[in-house]
Amino acid sequence: MGSSGNNSPERLKKAPAAVKEVPMSEVNETADPRPRTDDSVAFFRKSWSVYDALVEWNYMFHREIYAAVSDWLRERRDLSAGSFLDLGCGNGRVLARSLESAPPARYTGVDLSAEALAEAREYLGGLPGVELIQADMLSFLENGSAASFDVVFSGFALHHLGVEEKQRLFQAAARRLAPGGAFLLIDVVREDSETRDEAVAAYIQDMRRGWTRMAAADLENACAHVAEYDFPESVNRLVEMATRAGLIRHQSLASHGRHEARVFYASDSVETGSDGK
Repeated sequence: MGSSGNNSPERLKKAPAAVKEVPMSEVNETADPRPRTDDSVAFFRKSWSVYDALVEWNYMFHREIYAAVSDWLRERRDLSAGSFLDLGCGNGRVLARSLESAPPARYTGVDLSAEALAEAREYLGGLPGVELIQADMLSFLENGSAASFDVVFSGFALHHLGVEEKQRLFQAAARRLAPGGAFLLIDVVREDSETRDEAVAAYIQDMRRGWTRMAAADLENACAHVAEYDFPESVNRLVEMATRAGLIRHQSLASHGRHEARVFYASDSVETGSDGK
């Protein structure tokens, strides 16, 4: 993602992180009833400045949600000071702000977009032990290296996957977690009573009413993107998927409109007042 207008943040003025490209031929795909294509995030890949503008205007509550994530990272240094895997990392701009106050010893970012990773080299350059990998996030989890992580993170990426792919991601993330580790998830959600189509229609209506600073053409493209590629689940459905993967305890960090931040814990983690059942 790029910077937007006069609200462009200061980038980390450190040496760029190394980018390791993983050929997709080395990361095997597993069949899924709903085919996954690169087009699910094509709108933002064409212009990362559009997503940066959404962040600056706080239309998706990035400010409040990532403030809660920052608090958790600082409070749980027993986890966040270790190894950190960022799935669908994009350009890393927003998360970099949180990680500055609680840097991990090792950060691995995975994204399909070479353009986003090129920007991530600058935004994340101030962190130690950064590795950026160009690959599909689910394929990387299932078929990449066998390394384990203290924290697995995904920000606003899971809702682009189909139901079976989401379950596979939870399963693979749980396998990649070190004992006592945590899967930290930020995503768009829907109500239990809503169908996918109803939830998407309501979200698009909110966009048209509230995203008033966005150029008309960009807004139409964003609405078309949501209509075709967004498949949000309810919080209860996400909890069910996590439970099936063995991540039984969970804790809500932030909930704003249709946007949720929640952490799912692997076994042997320290008690933290979880609202998990």
